[in-house]
Amino acid sequence: MARTADVVIIGGGIHGCSTALHLALRGLKPILIEKDYAGRHASGVNAGGVRQLARDIHEIPLSISSMDIWERIEELVGDDCGFDAHGTVLVAESEAELAGFRERVADLRLRGFVHEELIDAAELRRLVPAVSEHCPGGVVSRRDGAADPFRTTQAFRRRAVEKGAEVIEGVTVTGLVRAGANWRVETSAGDFEAPKVVNAAGAWADRIAAMLGEPVPLTVVAPMLMVTSRLPAFIQPVVILRGRKLSFKQLGNGTVVIGGGHLSTPYRDSNETVLDWEKLAISARTVWELFPAMHEATIVRAWAGIEAYMPDGIPVVGKSSTSEGVFHQFGFSTHGFQLGPGTGAMMAELVATGSTNTPIDGLGIERFTEAPLPR
Repeated sequence: MARTADVVIIGGGIHGCSTALHLALRGLKPILIEKDYAGRHASGVNAGGVRQLARDIHEIPLSISSMDIWERIEELVGDDCGFDAHGTVLVAESEAELAGFRERVADLRLRGFVHEELIDAAELRRLVPAVSEHCPGGVVSRRDGAADPFRTTQAFRRRAVEKGAEVIEGVTVTGLVRAGANWRVETSAGDFEAPKVVNAAGAWADRIAAMLGEPVPLTVVAPMLMVTSRLPAFIQPVVILRGRKLSFKQLGNGTVVIGGGHLSTPYRDSNETVLDWEKLAISARTVWELFPAMHEATIVRAWAGIEAYMPDGIPVVGKSSTSEGVFHQFGFSTHGFQLGPGTGAMMAELVATGSTNTPIDGLGIERFTEAPLPR
């Protein structure tokens, strides 16, 4: 006998847990199914950046709505999640790069978005005194910051359960088929049925989509991160680069987390990654050149998390193009952590009402598939 719910959510990262919480807050009874444990993969081991800065134009409405939630995160989940808001600074390493940033900020202003602010060399050094002298300026998003990713995902999971969601971990989805008015989610622990299903399965979401006749060109990636020994405090904002791969922030305990997109080799069927030490050395060299204060630091640990990357670098969010009652929420392409709170709220609204006030134009799965008639 299949167990029943109002909604079955597949995947227990920050997106699945956020959607579960927001559905529960709407009075629905969701069941979340996670093959490992909540936050095991990308959501629990990413760099923790909470940034609106340098977003694709299609993501900006979700990012802005998420930032509104981040600023009251403790009220929502009962934990401040380690969130601090010292801003994110995109550093220009040349005048040509700064000119490109200037054009983007001007374009965003014309579209009504004012969260990105061009800064000159003087303001850059006020915000990031330790930056190398060759950098002529950059862009800042002053409300941005960082949080603890695993703690955040666990906080969403815990509050979702408190509000009536059920979270089932260590269970793998093996099939998804129509069962009358419901969808039957077949798993390693038996069947679950619900009229609505949310595919938030991260690096495994393409397998769920394929069950619906919606194959997508998802690439499995594993961005690498490093953490250093403790240093005296020398930087507050998160720093990112675009010309070279780098994200960089100092935690409250003095350690520095270094990321930015260099990839390890992922093996999603065994939940394993193999680090690429040559690429990690490139990240270390970039930090060495940009921040003289880092010359005395030592790397103490490196790791990677498995996640999904889409060809256009933006997520798949919205209704299935083939299957009434199924919704997709995956493919956040190494920058989905900040989007979790707002996307969960948007998805709960979409599942519960059939529409959403937050624009998600351009994020639908139909951009990758020729949509046949609904089943």
